[in-house]
Amino acid sequence: MTAPVLEVRRIHKVYDGHGRTVEAIRDLSFGCAAGELVCIVGPSGAGKTTLLKCVAGLIAPTSGEVVLGGARVDGPPPGMAVVFQDYGRSLFPWLTAWRNVALPLEQRGLPRAEVRRLVDAALGEVGLAEAHAAYPWQLSGGMQQRVAIARAIAYQPTILLMDEPFAAVDAQTRAELEDLTLGLWRRHGVTILFVTHDIDEAVYMAQRVVILSSSPTVVLEDLAIDLGAERDQLATRSSPRFAELRGRVYEQIQRAKQARGAGGPP
Repeated sequence: MTAPVLEVRRIHKVYDGHGRTVEAIRDLSFGCAAGELVCIVGPSGAGKTTLLKCVAGLIAPTSGEVVLGGARVDGPPPGMAVVFQDYGRSLFPWLTAWRNVALPLEQRGLPRAEVRRLVDAALGEVGLAEAHAAYPWQLSGGMQQRVAIARAIAYQPTILLMDEPFAAVDAQTRAELEDLTLGLWRRHGVTILFVTHDIDEAVYMAQRVVILSSSPTVVLEDLAIDLGAERDQLATRSSPRFAELRGRVYEQIQRAKQARGAGGPP
């Protein structure tokens, strides 16, 4: 891997409160190179969302650090965008799709013509050019998540965090959004850190899959995905190599679950 644009350095996170202490993350280290798409998977409760919040600067680790572009992350950094699972809460229902995408750009103080150009281009890229005047409640779940993705892309981030973004949509829409994201990733060259609980999705989309243990979390394996740059829902998923890689990830997650039952991470 080339020099990482994102580095997670020995992150440790402990929650204290209500008379108890919970060690969510024990020791996590990995990096993402510029333009790389890395998926994070692990058992339920493995601290995937906690990790993403630390990377986004939304919460501070107890120890360790996150470094983005050579600078330590101490709060939400410029040049980062986040797409959440709950699109219903991430969009403003009183704003149209166009206005939802435009809002972060206007808050940055961009000229009106530049905002219009970026918003129109982003909505076009996600297939919503004709739905620009619709309100979120007038759109399907998949279309609402497309608006959230358009908002992230219009912001022109250097790194995009995605927290189980397709978990709340049906299987057909999920496949469409996976391919939409891969297409945007190739065209824009943005670095993507993608958290998912779906093993097949992780193997299909990623260049690397970082497999986490059960909480308190460590990295079990950093697995390279050698399926080629172009992915196809039918051909890629039916290939022997896909099955082999999927089996490896599944095996590690089952190992993590068994270790949790035995009282600790492997």
